Amino acid sequence: MKLKSVECEVERLLAVIGGKWKVLILRELFKGARRHAQLCRALPGISQKVLTAQLRELELDGALRRQDFKTKRPHVEYSLTPFGERLRRLILEMHELALQSCEVLKRRPPAERFEKPG
Repeated sequence: MKLKSVECEVERLLAVIGGKWKVLILRELFKGARRHAQLCRALPGISQKVLTAQLRELELDGALRRQDFKTKRPHVEYSLTPFGERLRRLILEMHELALQSCEVLKRRPPAERFEKPG
């Protein structure tokens, strides 16, 4: 796979929250720290494997922290970092814009449905 020679900072930010589950995971963490099982129950349809992978990516991107309590029974909690808190404001603003623009958004096909030249 060839890497793009030009990369936009906004693209990097969108990659942090992009995908089917990341915004939904963050939404759950907006309510406070959550354990893996709590997130799994709150997100019907997500597999444990996918949830673990998405949590790892969000942790690597600095949006959340994983706290291991080092108990006999595994006890790990996930919570937002300061960067994650900033993402909260951004996501809530995007949500508000989507609500205000829902009629316009419904009329437009998703970008990948536009005809490609050539």
